[in-house]
Amino acid sequence: MINSRFAIAVHLLALVQAFPDTAQSSAELAGSIGVNAVVVRQVSQQLRRAELVATHKGKAGLRLTRPATQITLLDVYQAVQTEPRLIGLHEHPNPACPVGANIQAALDSVNAQAQLAFETQLARQTVADVTADVLRRAAS
Repeated sequence: MINSRFAIAVHLLALVQAFPDTAQSSAELAGSIGVNAVVVRQVSQQLRRAELVATHKGKAGLRLTRPATQITLLDVYQAVQTEPRLIGLHEHPNPACPVGANIQAALDSVNAQAQLAFETQLARQTVADVTADVLRRAAS
């Protein structure tokens, strides 16, 4: 299931894109995002492993490794999402119950279709799209 790390990661990348010449510490980034700086460092590390960001040499801060127009929200989702499914299933249905024994199989197709639709939509949107929307809203 989706956790808040996806939203935190998109927020972080939007900050980096919106202020590319400003090296912000994890504490400063955390202040905008509204989380502990430890969470920012953890998410930043996931984004680095996915090669979406790099650390500035000689000073604190992050930079995008490619233009924000080339970083899709699917890239971000895949970088930070640890759970393989959008919709989680309960883990211990009663196998002696006809519904419990078959509910997971019945929902597998629905879940697969929902996951595909979700990922297809994320692939259509970029960090640049989100940042432009945020800045447009900030200006109005």
